[in-house]
Amino acid sequence: MRLSGALLVLLSAAATGRCAAPSGPWDTFNLAPATRVVRPTGLKEVVGAVQNAQGLLSETGAATFSGNESWLTLDFGKEVGGLISMTLESASPSSSLALSFTESPMFISPLTSDDSSNSAPNMSYDGVLHLQTPLQPGLWTQPSVRLRGGFRYLTLVSTSNAAIAVSNVSCSISFMPHVDNMREYSGYFYASDPVFHDKDFLTKACAIIWYSGAYTVQTDTVPLHTGRQIPAVSSPGWANNATLGVAGPIIVDGAKRDRAVWPGDMGVAVPTQFVSTNDLVPTRNALSTMFAATNPLTGALPESGPPLSQMGSDTYHMWTLIGAHNYVRFSGDTVWLSGVWANYTKAVGFVLGKVDSSGLMNVTGLRDWGRLESGGHNAEGNALLYQVSCEFLSTDLANTLNDSALAANWSSSAAALKTRFNEAFWLPSAGMYSDNETTTLCPQDANSMSVLYNLTTSAEQANSVSEGLTKYWNDLGAIAPELPDNISPFIGSLELQAHFQSGNDLTAMDLLRREWGYMLYTNLSVQSTLLEGFTSNGSLYYRSYQGYSYDASYTSHSHGWSSGPTSALTFYVLGLTVTSNQGRTWSIAPHTSGLSAAQGGFETPLGWYGVQWSLEGKTFKLSVDVPAETSGTVRLPLAGTVTVDGKSTSVGGGAEISLAGGNHSIVVQS
Repeated sequence: MRLSGALLVLLSAAATGRCAAPSGPWDTFNLAPATRVVRPTGLKEVVGAVQNAQGLLSETGAATFSGNESWLTLDFGKEVGGLISMTLESASPSSSLALSFTESPMFISPLTSDDSSNSAPNMSYDGVLHLQTPLQPGLWTQPSVRLRGGFRYLTLVSTSNAAIAVSNVSCSISFMPHVDNMREYSGYFYASDPVFHDKDFLTKACAIIWYSGAYTVQTDTVPLHTGRQIPAVSSPGWANNATLGVAGPIIVDGAKRDRAVWPGDMGVAVPTQFVSTNDLVPTRNALSTMFAATNPLTGALPESGPPLSQMGSDTYHMWTLIGAHNYVRFSGDTVWLSGVWANYTKAVGFVLGKVDSSGLMNVTGLRDWGRLESGGHNAEGNALLYQVSCEFLSTDLANTLNDSALAANWSSSAAALKTRFNEAFWLPSAGMYSDNETTTLCPQDANSMSVLYNLTTSAEQANSVSEGLTKYWNDLGAIAPELPDNISPFIGSLELQAHFQSGNDLTAMDLLRREWGYMLYTNLSVQSTLLEGFTSNGSLYYRSYQGYSYDASYTSHSHGWSSGPTSALTFYVLGLTVTSNQGRTWSIAPHTSGLSAAQGGFETPLGWYGVQWSLEGKTFKLSVDVPAETSGTVRLPLAGTVTVDGKSTSVGGGAEISLAGGNHSIVVQS
């Protein structure tokens, strides 16, 4: 309900602004390195004739290799990426040394690195990096073309019997090239999670998952000319010197691979980027890259950025349009919007033009996130089309540019599509949406989107979908029936939000702890950033191909499309979202989710937005700090007597209080 008359609270106060989030105990979970040059923190393995291997953990110690195939593996403690430097203290003309890299400890080897170049359905590794011989004493730095975008473990191996001494091994971080202090976030999140309080994993599961998502997206923000070379270098070898778009820095899908712009991935990664660092220049550059490649005749957008530049995906076409809305909503950059508007409207027309006489979109661009069977009157494609054309997205942008006629046309198309979507895909026997009109398979992607994008027609229907999705779970997360035996944290990120959106907060938290908890505690992973995906038994063989599993070493361990909990914890548990241009309007609707307290916030060009709440017994306390020139609503999680800045009244559960910007204190006594 919306309060009116005497119950409408309109208050104003001075806003506060910050260049960085406040410091606190949450900083413990910030994974970003404090400097741009990092050193190994541990020694994972030592094999053969290696003396003083432990010395490489200090800046002054040296390790000596004195036998062929003698090797050691250094552990950087978390996902890193960049160029290795080391000092060759001594070497003879016959000395030789090679380096190998891996994200997962499964693929530590003196003979090869994990796979960053080849996606063949077999084990196709990258090989090692041989230092050019004859070796000369002094500083050695990895050639830039051989940059390794994502790894945790570095193996040094002697490839001759001649002795060689090495010291001062370090990695110069390549990601976030435009930022001096990578730890200086503009947003933060903190909550105590009692479920993990007495377990070995984490005492603050929510906070560490929030920060792991933030750090994942940081590692995926890269210099312009560091993309994976296409065609890929044949194994052994790799090259990361391709140009990724029209400008840099730029956001890509993964640190190790593909190192290219993928708009579907951005659908999850960009909200993460906004709530944590508000570093949206890489997003603008990625979106500009996609719109620059618009087909001038049809309006079709590419599936991915260069050098891949793949075409033929209706869904990723629409993810670019969704990404444009996210960028403008978060940044308020209407100048950029005006510059791409002609291509944007043409691109919307391209997909609306695929709505046939049935009233549904006929999906003909079949490439997608990895799911099987994506063509025809596909529910996922139609859900994305609804999101593209509905009033909360394209019509919002049209109204931003005062194009009311276009906004009305798109809104009308969305309304008609919502009706047809429910007629065509709702399966009463399952209480969920089917994948198409001729199957009883109920996919994770379309059902998650139906709730998240408001395609459901009632709270009961949304709840039914939420409940139905849990039938696909196992102990490690949500298995996608449209990609059997696979757990996709990309679509899982959408499902997580759908459970919150439907009010099933404890279900959402259960999924968060299973799926993202597993990614951070399994000893198969880097235990810092987030996996691209994994199989239902927890192995790294993500995605199937003609009955085979992809090379497990090819799986990315730092993939932005898996970072959904970061924005979900801010938007739902904290309850803080912006609802229009730059946050001129906002919403606060905390989901207590079995937690006793949460706090955090983010920044837009208008200033700081902060929320802190606590729940003790029947008393709910909420503090709000938002820019003065803004306004918004607060939806209370329980009914009772509410006091807003000293003024009291009674409200029902789910009531909304309208507030002007500033600092406010709200107490509900149930």
